[in-house]
Amino acid sequence: MDFLYAGPASAKTTLILAHGAGGPMDTDWMNAMADALARHGVRTARFEFGYMAARRTGERKPPSPANVLIGQYVRAIETVEAKGRLLIGGKSMGGRMASMIADKQYKEGKIAGLVCLGYPFHPPGQPEKLRTDHLENLACPTLIFQGERDPFGTREEVAGYPLSKAIDVRWMVDGDHDLKPRKASGATLAEHMDSVAAAVAAF
Repeated sequence: MDFLYAGPASAKTTLILAHGAGGPMDTDWMNAMADALARHGVRTARFEFGYMAARRTGERKPPSPANVLIGQYVRAIETVEAKGRLLIGGKSMGGRMASMIADKQYKEGKIAGLVCLGYPFHPPGQPEKLRTDHLENLACPTLIFQGERDPFGTREEVAGYPLSKAIDVRWMVDGDHDLKPRKASGATLAEHMDSVAAAVAAF
C-alpha cells in the first residue's frame, strides 16, 4: 500500500488520513489539511482506497462496498510507518470507514483515537437515513470536526443524536461539508484548518 506522508518523521503522533468518496488523497483540501497538521507537529499518512487508486490509471470505478473499504483501511493500519501514537480518521467517507473499525483497533491497542473531518451523519436531504448506530456506544476517544451548516449533519440535527460520551464534536463556525465558512461569517477555511490541527495535536 502506498502512503503519502507529510510532517516530521519523528512526530509523536501520526494520523492516517483517508480521503472522501469523490476526491483522491492529494486534493487541494487534503494537501492543505496535511500541511496544517504538519505545522502543529502531527505527521499524516494518506492512502487511497482501491477504487480511487484505479482512477489514476483511467478506470472510472465507483466507491467500493463498505466491507471492502473497511478491509483496506485495516490493511493501512497494519502497514503504515508510524512512531508514537497512531490516530485514524479521514474526510467524510474516509472518516466514516475509520469510525467503523475504531473500537476494535482501539481495544487491541493499535490506535489511540479517531478523527473525523466532516462526518456524513446522513445523506444530504435524507435526515432519516442516519449513520450513527455504531457511534452510540463508541469507546474509542473521538474528535469530530463538523461545519455548522454541513448538509450531511447540521449543528441543530446532530444535537439530537444519542452519541457516545467518548465523542467530542467540535463545531466550525458557518462551515460547510468541507468546513469552509462563507465570507460574511468573518471566519476562513485556513483558520478552521489551523484550529483542527491544533486540536488534533493536543488530543
